[in-house]
Order: sequence, then C-alpha cells, then structure tokens
Amino acid sequence: MRLEGIHHITAITGDAPGNLDFYSRVLGLRLVKKTVNQDDPTVYHLFYADEKGDPGSDLTFFEYPGAAPGRAGDGMVHRIVWRVGSEDALDFWADRLSGEEVETVREGASLRFSDPEGLDHELVVSSVNDEPLTADHPEIPGELALQGFDAVRAYSSSPEASRGLLEEALAFAPSGDGWEARGERRGGFYFYDDPPAERGVQGAGSVHHVAWASEMDEHEAWRQRVVEAGARPTPVIDRFYFRSIYFREPSGVLFEIATLGPGFAVDEDPEHLGERLSLPPNYEHVREQVERTLTPLENPRSAPTR
Repeated sequence: MRLEGIHHITAITGDAPGNLDFYSRVLGLRLVKKTVNQDDPTVYHLFYADEKGDPGSDLTFFEYPGAAPGRAGDGMVHRIVWRVGSEDALDFWADRLSGEEVETVREGASLRFSDPEGLDHELVVSSVNDEPLTADHPEIPGELALQGFDAVRAYSSSPEASRGLLEEALAFAPSGDGWEARGERRGGFYFYDDPPAERGVQGAGSVHHVAWASEMDEHEAWRQRVVEAGARPTPVIDRFYFRSIYFREPSGVLFEIATLGPGFAVDEDPEHLGERLSLPPNYEHVREQVERTLTPLENPRSAPTR
C-alpha cells in the first residue's frame, strides 16, 4: 500500500480576483472548481490544476477577503515545488515572470519566485517519468507549461521526530535529504528546512495543509495506520469531490490523506469545469446566501473575448 504522491496543496488568499489572475493568467493553470470551504461556506475554495483537474496538480485556496499577510514558521510548509520539462522552460518562466514584475532567483536547474501575497514557489526540471500534468493556455506552449507538483518544503526544528510516522506508517522512503511518497502512478517529495526565528502566522500567502493521494479502497486502512502510529486523525470526511482525513505529523505540519476520486466531473461537464459556483448537494440550500456573500469571480475561460 503506497500513497500516490501529493494530491493537492491548500493555501490562503485575501484577494480572490488577484489570486485568480496570477494563477490562471500568469501561471497558466486551469480554474477547475469554484466552490466553498466546506468548514466555512461563507468563503471560497478555489482549485487550480491541469486540464483535467488531476490530483498531483491541484493548488487550492481559501479566500478570506482582506486577510493579513501570513508568515511561514516552524511546523509549516513554506515552499511549493513544481515540475517543468527542461531548462528552456525555466528560461521561459524567468522571462514571463519578469514581464509581470515578479522577481525570480535562478540557481542551476531551479527557479524561485513568490506570488503577489508572498507564497513561495520553485520550478525544477523534472527528474521522474510521471505523466506531465499540464493545462492549456494560449500564451504558454505545452512543452513549457507547469507539469504538476514535485515537492513541498516545510520548516521543522525537530525533523527526526517525524521519521517514524513518515517511514513506518505512511511508507515514505528516504530520498536524498528528504522523503518520497511514491505509488504505482506518481510520486512526490517532502523536505525539511531549518525554521526561522520568527513564529509562523497563518494568513494570506501561507500554506494551510498538504494532502497526499490514496486509492479509494485503501483510505480507511491509511487512517488506521496513522492511528497506530500515535497520531490523531479526524474521521473520514466526505468532501464530495474526494474523501479526506486530517492530522498533524510530529513536526507540526497539517497533513491530509485524500482519495483519488470521485473527482471534479461529478457535478460539471469536464469541458466546463470551474465556470459556475459548484456546491455539494448538502450545501445547495445555502446557495442564495453564499452567492450574495462571495466576491464575484468570472472564470477566464468563460469570459467573453474583447
């Protein structure tokens, strides 16, 4: 039983329109689901991904309008690492981001930058044979597009405390100076860095949690493994698009194990993902109230051309 790499990564934004512009127009991801935070349905939950909304490429955001800036600290993910196909792709992204006045740092086969709210990203030339998870964008050639997640980097003052859960319960394998979760189809890496002196603050531009991907029929077994390792997972929660359990690993990072399905096409045509506000059936009764509260957002793909 193995986890299939990273399922999704969830962060916080205080500016949904600006967030949509950066991740869809600049980075070329597809808005595949516009829904609500099921634990607080007064705020958006936006999902950006590849063309099909595949796990392994889903970067999601809760919008808390006007949220104060966050700051990554001990026990928090501080950087999202994406795959690209070549060093030519790194050159392309350095030029594209520079044209948007985004500062970049190039070091060998990697390119680092931050989004407008300070969330750190890194692009690396892929070293694995996993299927590239790319989205279509008129300004970004397919061979240069983002190809899904490679890793997350987290701050930890005591990374050895996490070894038992990662290696024994979650079947992560040591890889270089980090860990790899690899299944039959995909893998993803998890790295620790020394934390800054300042305490972390959850806010705009910070990562809320990282989710690892499970086969549907193995989900309960993963929960039991986590329990036996001494962690305290939630019960299985049906999120309609996938099922989830949540727990903190010993370094303090909030983990989720999410299932590979049912997927985003359960309530939208795959050709029209993210074009309307999607609410799971048990939230439909609050649609009118929610639509009055949320910031109006138009999916770039459904916007009229000018």
